[in-house]
Amino acid sequence: MLSSPMFPAVSFLLHFFQSMGVHPKQFGKRVRKPALTVFLPVALLLLVSGKSNATELSDLGLYVLPYPRQVTVGGDAFSFNSNLTIVLNKNHSPADAFTARELMQDLKAQWNIQSAIRNQKGPLSIVLLRKKIKTNRPQQSYQITVGKNEITITGNDEAGLFYGTRTLLQLILKKGDVYQVPGMRITDWPSILQRAAHYDTKHHQDKMSYVKSFIKELADFKINMLVWEWEDKFAYPSHPEIGAPGAFTPAELREVTAFAKKYHIQLVPLVQGLGHVSFILKWPQHAHLREIPASNFEFCPLKDSTYVLLFDLWKDAMDATPGSQYIHIGSDETYELGECEQCRKKVAEIGLKGLYHLFTEKAAKFILSQKRKPMVWETPMGWEVNNEGKSVLPHKGLVLTEDDTRRDKMVDNARRAKQLGYEVFFYDPNPGTEPLFLPYFYKIVEGGERKIGALEDSYSALKSAATSGVYDGMIRTSWDDAGLHNQMWMMCFVTAAAYSWNGALPGLQDFKTSFFKNYYGQSSADMEELYELLNGGAYYYWESFERKVWHWGEIGKTFLPDLPRGDAVEYDPFWNTQYSDKLRQSEAELEKMNRALDIIRRNRATDVKHAYDFEVFESIVQLIRHTCMAYMDMAKVENAVRSAHQSTFVNLDTTYHYLQQAATLIENCIKQRNEVFNQLVETWDKTRLPKGMATGNKKYFFEQDRTRHFANRKPDMTYLVYDEQKLGMEQWLTSLKQYIEEYRNNAFRQ
Repeated sequence: MLSSPMFPAVSFLLHFFQSMGVHPKQFGKRVRKPALTVFLPVALLLLVSGKSNATELSDLGLYVLPYPRQVTVGGDAFSFNSNLTIVLNKNHSPADAFTARELMQDLKAQWNIQSAIRNQKGPLSIVLLRKKIKTNRPQQSYQITVGKNEITITGNDEAGLFYGTRTLLQLILKKGDVYQVPGMRITDWPSILQRAAHYDTKHHQDKMSYVKSFIKELADFKINMLVWEWEDKFAYPSHPEIGAPGAFTPAELREVTAFAKKYHIQLVPLVQGLGHVSFILKWPQHAHLREIPASNFEFCPLKDSTYVLLFDLWKDAMDATPGSQYIHIGSDETYELGECEQCRKKVAEIGLKGLYHLFTEKAAKFILSQKRKPMVWETPMGWEVNNEGKSVLPHKGLVLTEDDTRRDKMVDNARRAKQLGYEVFFYDPNPGTEPLFLPYFYKIVEGGERKIGALEDSYSALKSAATSGVYDGMIRTSWDDAGLHNQMWMMCFVTAAAYSWNGALPGLQDFKTSFFKNYYGQSSADMEELYELLNGGAYYYWESFERKVWHWGEIGKTFLPDLPRGDAVEYDPFWNTQYSDKLRQSEAELEKMNRALDIIRRNRATDVKHAYDFEVFESIVQLIRHTCMAYMDMAKVENAVRSAHQSTFVNLDTTYHYLQQAATLIENCIKQRNEVFNQLVETWDKTRLPKGMATGNKKYFFEQDRTRHFANRKPDMTYLVYDEQKLGMEQWLTSLKQYIEEYRNNAFRQ
């Protein structure tokens, strides 16, 4: 009867539970238990309502990320006012003691809950245990059991116990004067064992205090590797000229490496190899190592001195990160590879791909001799055949951290690389290089077409990678090309953390809700709307003036209104006509940014988490608002000049008034730009060293790189207002004031 076509849903459930190891005779008993495992409501809702994204914890008002693999809700809740005992076994390890101290400190910092660490239970206790639990993957796994008087967190290993405490901190509800953890059992383990965040600081340097808080935050979401691309933000002992003023010293990086290790995060240095090396080859003493003299972007792979220099830098980096297993040598985007005379001859022998492999093989042999694993961005599959039809593969021992961009081939290629003996990291898709904010909800590509945003792109790719069982690791990149504040990347990092840990749950909309409530707190409101407004506002900003021209070619130029001339205040009335579409867009965008500002300020007035993010949001919104108003001011300037022209033969005082009005509009626009810019810099510099700064004994050496990154157009933060500065408002204002003075002297003398 149960398998009858008349009961397809029941039949489906029967087969579903059998696949999960539940015998048909146990079906009724399982359903009648008060505790309900997470896969049951997911399956039922899939059949009854079509919704497959339900998560039981969010139904309780808990927004846990990453979402645990197995959740059974039921039983007595753990209710308390404060005064908890954290129980640690007498024979605990130093790492477990650190986990207990972090839990105690975070209970106080996040919830104002007092607790004490002891080796005996109290009336209300959180018991930390280390013993084996049965999971699909033993490494980093944990279990949480909630009872009336006790919560037990059991970790299979040190990392698992730590991750259990990170989840517990997300399970606490405050109901009046009472705290509560609902009755439940969680059993959890990761889909992908190594979950990396790529931290790119090529165009800025964060302060050490920020770096440490960033590491701790990544650990809260179970990221366990930080691939830090520091370029010139490290004071290389072997070549001190390369490090920028204020760069982190080897001692400071050893300190942060040890700090990260306590949080079960491995710090991996990324020091670029073949390409992306303008921070090295901009220096005159190293320019002879360029592939072509005109580009500072890549080394010639056939010059022995290339390897002498790189080996020095890599050795410095490895010495500064003791205990790490890897070093990343980047080496992608080698645009001019094979262009020098010597390399062209070599390409004729072994092919362009063979030339690349010649470099990576020498690099790999050196790094492996230093007892490190060398990571590179590229995959072997695109280079499999050289000019002679022979198979060409990367050096054994290279760790591949970028996969084929063709999504349909992604897992197959990774599986093949694994079969060939390579360690493979999934490359979470690049979210984009737009300035100010990330295109989380939609992207606008060349031609104006709107496509899915970075969030959905990452979600679909990560789910596929995590559930494939192929990958050794995952890496979430955060390219610093456009100079975003690092906090704007946090949704990317948390997305990667969530779905590389658990590729099955939550669904995308549930994730968005969980992220905003988890990251900004229960009191936060309208955060999804704010992110959408910032998404659109960033595109408006990028498409204003000539900002986009750096990567997108000719997009049309913005000119200032025509200056008046002659005794009759003649002018060319072109501006409002030529820029009518941009003016309408600016007026509409200003309304949106006013709404964004309202959301930001209402959230800042509440007890939100990550309050500093809202300061950064406001600085971005104010810059976009200023851009809107700059266009609107230019329209008003032309209108003022028109009014001056129309009154020339009617009333000289009125003409003079309108000319002064035009000057005041530009003066105020310049003043507003400076105020908005200075406030943005002040806000961002709370967590950063001043961009392009000098120290007492060293000046910053600036040279643009070959890719003309948006953030590297100027040595300081003025890259954000550079295009507006290029309009020449100051010179225009000077000319207008000269004209006004001449007009006044001539007109009123008559």
